[in-house]
Amino acid sequence: MAFLKRIGLFVLTNVLVIVTIGIVWSIVSRFLGMAGLNSYIPFLMAFCAVWGMGGAFISLFMSKWMAKMFHGVKIIDANNPNPELRNLVNKVHEFARRAQLPKMPEVGIYESVDINAFATGPSKKNSLVAVSTGLLQRMNEKEVDGVLAHEVAHIANGDMVTMTLIQGIVNAFAMFFSRILAGLVAANVDEKYREIVRFAVTILGDIAFTMLGSIVVNYFSRQREFRADAGGAKYSSRDSMVAALQKLRSVYDLPIPPEEGQTATLMISNRDKGGIAKLFMTHPPLEVRIEALQRGRF
Repeated sequence: MAFLKRIGLFVLTNVLVIVTIGIVWSIVSRFLGMAGLNSYIPFLMAFCAVWGMGGAFISLFMSKWMAKMFHGVKIIDANNPNPELRNLVNKVHEFARRAQLPKMPEVGIYESVDINAFATGPSKKNSLVAVSTGLLQRMNEKEVDGVLAHEVAHIANGDMVTMTLIQGIVNAFAMFFSRILAGLVAANVDEKYREIVRFAVTILGDIAFTMLGSIVVNYFSRQREFRADAGGAKYSSRDSMVAALQKLRSVYDLPIPPEEGQTATLMISNRDKGGIAKLFMTHPPLEVRIEALQRGRF
């Protein structure tokens, strides 16, 4: 479970969708006697492009529902009797108006000791900003403002759609190469086991190439964090955004940092990693983001 929590909910959902598409297509094409078409390159390229992009957009449309389900997010009503929660909704809506969003995001809260928040949803008109109980307990009002404005900036920048388009391209290449590899491997196997081997290699290839492609997706994810930080500074203030990141750095510098949430690619922070693991980081190091804000390098 720890592994699943660290690869990001959007990426995890996308992998599951792509694998499901691959399995269904393998069964249907075999049943209809179309399996041989998989070796026809133009057809294969078209199939992978359509279903690769389709899989990414299915993940996008499921993103808000999946986030609520995985985290147990409870939506907060604007008229909630709790003044702290009501103020949270008002703050998000205030930043959303400054960002000129066409519709106010849903605002939710979820139980977690982790100091974090995330924004998700298929469009600017259908979005969600959720914060952890740990964030509300351990951040002051100024720091919370920076976090909320950062998440609203993700929505205003259309980050989920951009990431979906990139993920769709990665999916298309992953599906294409996994089927080419499956064909090459199956061609060298006894005919009796050929289709079983082709099927197994295809599914394993879908998973492996999609995960490998997440290096590209995560690179763009790191770049969008700088834009969201700039937006957070614009919609709240530079001081609030810097204060939020400094608080996160002080927490994540502890010997045993809090556990990362399942929606790492959407959240405001995840801790720095060394070596090859840096390629899979969804966020730049906090000190780099703080320096960029302080120097105005957006």
